[in-house]
Amino acid sequence: MIAQPYQLYIERIDPTRNMARYYAMSIEPTLFGQACLIRRWGRIGAAGQRLVHHFQHEQEAVELFLALLRQKRSRGYGSRLRAGRKTIN
Repeated sequence: MIAQPYQLYIERIDPTRNMARYYAMSIEPTLFGQACLIRRWGRIGAAGQRLVHHFQHEQEAVELFLALLRQKRSRGYGSRLRAGRKTIN
């Protein structure tokens, strides 16, 4: 059983390189009580790709979630506001 929800959506935008990428992750329970880490990525506005990792224990999924988050942050991914997108008020 998942103790708390884990969801993340980050972007990397660099107009000089024509780069507009997103990366999303979530940890969700399976029908059998295990945990799965779902990863989605691609160009902003496109369907992108999807990869699902299955784990026996939630802690394993959380460890991979945090490792991937550290990796993406070090490569310049951030929240929508930090990535350079403006919000409409």
